[in-house]
Formats: sequence, C-alpha cells, structure tokens
Amino acid sequence: MTTQTPESVPFRAEVKQLLHILAHALYSDREIFLRELISNASDALNRLKFEMLTTTDVLDPEADLEIQITVDEQAKTITLSDTGVGMTRDELVENLGTIAQSGARAVMERLAADQRGGIIGQFGVGFYSAFVVADEVAVVSRSFRPEAEAYEWRSDGGENYTLTPATRETRGTSITLHLKEDAHDFASAWRLRQIVRKHSDYVAFPVLIDGDRANQTTALWRQRAKDVEPQQYTDFYRQLTFDYDEPLMHLHLVTDAPVDLHTILFIPGKRERGMIERRVEGKIKLYSRKILIQEEAKDLLPAHFRFVEGVVDSEDIPLNVSRELVQNTPVMTRIKKSLTTRLTKELVTLANTDSEKYGKFWSEFGVFIKEGIGSDAATREDLLPLLRFHGSASGDEQVSLEQYVAGMVEGQDEIYYVLASDLASARRSPHLDGLAERGISALLLAEVIDGFMLGGLREYQGKKLRNLDDPSIALPGESAATEVLVSDDAFVGMVNRFKEVLGERAAGVRAAQALRSSPLRLVPAESAQGHEMDRVRRLVERDYSAPARIVELNRSSPLVADLAALIARGDQPELTDALVAQLYDSALLLEGLHPNPAEMVDRIALLMAAAAAKPAN
Repeated sequence: MTTQTPESVPFRAEVKQLLHILAHALYSDREIFLRELISNASDALNRLKFEMLTTTDVLDPEADLEIQITVDEQAKTITLSDTGVGMTRDELVENLGTIAQSGARAVMERLAADQRGGIIGQFGVGFYSAFVVADEVAVVSRSFRPEAEAYEWRSDGGENYTLTPATRETRGTSITLHLKEDAHDFASAWRLRQIVRKHSDYVAFPVLIDGDRANQTTALWRQRAKDVEPQQYTDFYRQLTFDYDEPLMHLHLVTDAPVDLHTILFIPGKRERGMIERRVEGKIKLYSRKILIQEEAKDLLPAHFRFVEGVVDSEDIPLNVSRELVQNTPVMTRIKKSLTTRLTKELVTLANTDSEKYGKFWSEFGVFIKEGIGSDAATREDLLPLLRFHGSASGDEQVSLEQYVAGMVEGQDEIYYVLASDLASARRSPHLDGLAERGISALLLAEVIDGFMLGGLREYQGKKLRNLDDPSIALPGESAATEVLVSDDAFVGMVNRFKEVLGERAAGVRAAQALRSSPLRLVPAESAQGHEMDRVRRLVERDYSAPARIVELNRSSPLVADLAALIARGDQPELTDALVAQLYDSALLLEGLHPNPAEMVDRIALLMAAAAAKPAN
C-alpha cells in the first residue's frame, strides 16, 4: 500500500448515531451482506458504462466489466473487487462517510426511464451491511478518471475512519472484509457461491469466485417472451421448483404501466409436486432489479392463487432501507391487481380454447377457485367463468355456469344444485327425483369446499342458485301421477313410529311431494340457517353431531309401503326400529352428514340376518 500516516476522519454525526444500528439490527439475515456488496459493484459497473457513453477519457477502457471475489480461508478475509467507476478521495468521504448517500441515485436521475433497469442501488446504506460479518473493512478505490489517485478507506465501525493514499493500477474498487470470529464460516468459496446463486444469480455482470463463474446473469423474465423458447420455460420451472414434471401453462408478463413488471408465473401440472419437498402451495420469488428481495412473497397474489409458482421483478417495488422487506403501499396493490387480473384472463382463455387442458387444471386446482368464490369478493365476478361442475344430466362432462344456464328448460328461472359427500352419492340423491322426466339438470356439488363456496355464489346472470333440498321448490314442467301405496291411517302410524325411533334426530316427519322413486329424503328445518356449511362442520368440529332434519316419506314407494304394513302389524318391533333408523342414516350418509357411519354396522348385520332368514315366496 503506502507508508504515509493515515488521515483519521470522523464520521458525520448521523453516521455515528446509526452505524451501530445498521451493522447490528437492520439486517436480519447475515448473508445479505454479499448481496448488498455485489449490488453496489454492479451499480459501479453500470455507472462506468454510462460514463463511457459521454467520454473516451477512461482508465483501462478495455478492461473486462466483472466482479471478482476471493477468499482467504486462513486469514478469514473476503475481498470483493469490481472494475467499475471507482471513487476519488472526496467521493470516498461523500459515499462512505454519509448515510443514504447514493452515487447510483444521482446517475438514475440523469438516465432516461428505459435505461435505469440495470441500476440496483436505492438507498446507499448497503455497504454498511459489511459490518454485520466484519470487524474491520478496508476499501481501496481508484476512479475511472485517468488522473485520479487511488485511496484506501478503512474502518472498524468506531467513531472514525481513515484515509490513506494507496497503490492501485486499475480503476474500480476492492473491499476487504476481516471477518468477525462468529462469521468465520463465510470464509468459504462454496458458501459464497450458494449465496450468490440465491440472491445475485441474475446480476448483469459476471461474478467470479476464486476465478470461477458463480452466476448466470441472464434473467429469463427480463427477456421478451417472443425470444424465449418453450424448453427454456420448462427448464426454468424445474430449476425454480425442483419439480421434474412440466408445468401446465405459464404467463410471461412485461409491463411498464400502471406499474413496472417483469414476471413469469407457472401453473404446475399437479397440485402436489416437487422431488425434494412435496407441497401443494407455490412460491413467488420477489426481485427488485434482478436482485432477490423475498424468497417467498405471499401477498403478490390472492390466497386462491397460492398454488402458482414463479418470479416477479419490479423496479417500482417500495423497499425498506435494508432492502429486506417490502413496504405495503399502493404500488404493491397495483402489482397484485395486475398479476391477478392477467392470470385470471389467461385461465379464462385456456378454458375457452382448450377444454381438455383446462379440465386437467380444474381437476387439480378447482378447489382453490371455489375457495376464491367464497372468500374474495373483489375477484369473485372474474372467477365465475372458471367454475366447472358435474351435472345430473351431463354425464361425465363438466359444465360451466354459462352452459348450465343455456340448457335451462322453459319456465326455469333458478339454478338447481344438490350437496353430497361424493359424486356417486350426489348422483343417487333423492332430491334429484322428478328432474329427469322434466328435462331439468342440477349441479352436483360433492366437495367439502362447495358449502363454503355457496356463501359467495348466490346468483349468476340474475338467476338464483337453489338447493333442491328446499321443500318449497316448485319445479317447472309436468310430471306423471304416481300411485299412493300407503293409506292415510297406515301413514299416520308410520309417522308416529319414525318420531318414536328417531327422537330428536328428526325435526319432523311428513309426506313427500317431490319424490318419485326414493323412499324418503331429508330436508332442513325452517330454522336451519347456513345448512350448506354442515359438511364443513362435520370435518372441523371435534364434537360434531348431525343436525336434525325433517323426514319426508314417499307414499308411492314399495319399500315405504312394506314398512308401513310391518309397523301396522306390530310384530318384529326390533326389526321395524332397525329399518326406520337405517333409512334415516342411509339418507344422512348420502347427504354427507353422518358423523360416524361405523355405528350402522351392527344394525346392518341385524337386517341382513333377518333378510337371510326370511323364507322365499
């Protein structure tokens, strides 16, 4: 270096007060220091490129633009060098002796908006993150101006720093960190490579660690979509997620208004993915100017899109002073709205143009869309075209609400649905009696989330959704008359026996008006508000008990007629009671509301024994 006596310079007052906070409290993750120093070096290189546009009088004009990191494991030091713009003595004082003094900021103010993308620095405090891991920092810098002399700036984080003339043949800056004892683990080239790949992999200049390239520089999301090959998207997805399967689709979005955005979002091929970590929820990595800010940004998309994977990069992101946390501002609201709107539109387009591919999406992620319908009023209308349902008249094909409405019969002004525990049970629901002969279809809602979804889905295109278990429904069209097989007197006896056997489990027993072939159905009592959520409660409540339902008996059913006769004879009361209880429990099971189906086993065994012992006619 030099034998001259170092010049001791006191930090300015605000630095004295804040340096300790910056070094010990501002950064929650110690490895951030390398990201900050690389970002500063990248800015220095970009600033040099800017200066070279206006002047040819530059020291070492042919020198490579790069960042070199060397590690001395014995001495426990890390040295980071760049070939950027460098600093004079006065610039060292100005930039390193003052908090929040950013040379990068001044350059950005001089650049046109479309030229600013490579400048990372925003606050100028990143340099002080070095003191998180170092008890002494030495900076040797020489300005790009040929006549400038090199100087060394050195500090142990105390009251003063020193300035000393130095020897440096090339332009740029070298920062040497003398690591604290509890930070010696950072004196590892392997460890530093991992940090570079995590936080600074897409810095625009080569980052060399002990001579080997550590970063890849090319950020796929910063390229134009038309310049990216399909295989590049697949490779990037696999690198991002450790999921070997191909993504179902991707969205590559670049905008500058209403907010700057460079993003690639992926819809995975399956709900559960990943070779290393089997998971359902996706992760959105948040970058600012290609520098990783958050490994998992949870607020960039609504909760119902939490299965999405990808990266989001924006120059408009409002960061706190340490660049570790994103501030909650209108900018973040606009980013979220832009991403949500565009992603929803892409899914709607997929649904309208490729039904097979969209069917795969729906089978894996439809439950999330239903959740959004029930929970997110702001996006509910946009999500409605994405809904798909099995219908009682549509076979295996699923239909949209628009398709359902288009197929409604004359006189039908409501959208009908039934709730059940699974699709097979829904298809056997007694509430569907009488629909087929009228040409009416009903939506089959067989997922637990459906009850929650209905809280936000009350109507579509002015047509209300109506649960077919509503006893007051008057179906449009005509149905053929059925023969009543149970006399009035026998029916009264049957009603009384049902009430005796079921007790409080039945809110009432009466004759059915809508049933054709099913022996009975259960309908909610008039006071049963929000009964669509009963299936959710069955899963989440530890002491769940099935809600009391009204029993509607079909007087045209042969099974009901035989049971009425058995009750009227008064013999085999144990068998009679078992039949009554089993009819109720079977209906409860179809509804998806039975709290413990195992309770039926002994009763079913009794009924089977009785059937086996009955002599053939």
